[in-house]
Amino acid sequence: MKNLTWLADSRSTVKSFPAGVQDDIGYALYAAQLGELSVKAKPLHGLGGQVMEIAAHDASGTYRAVYTVSIGESIYVIHAFQKKSKAGIATPKPEMELIRQRLKQLRSEVKNAEKRSP
Repeated sequence: MKNLTWLADSRSTVKSFPAGVQDDIGYALYAAQLGELSVKAKPLHGLGGQVMEIAAHDASGTYRAVYTVSIGESIYVIHAFQKKSKAGIATPKPEMELIRQRLKQLRSEVKNAEKRSP
């Protein structure tokens, strides 16, 4: 089973979501740790097939968590947010920019850690 690592405020953000949404996201992340794919997860367009987006819904709205399975031996939760735009609309641009920034930083940190390890 892969380790689960939360970046920046992603964990506290998920903990602020409604309980049912937290359960859905938690189950999808657990499945990813086991090497499986939840029906609530799909590739995030524009970032390659190894960056996944979990979509969870409840009466108060749509919630997302973004994670990657392609870096090292961990599942990294990159970002979590409540989607404010209409259903069917792509992930908002500011959210995508933050995801790209965190993904770039993560890749750099993992690469540097690999250089330092024997």
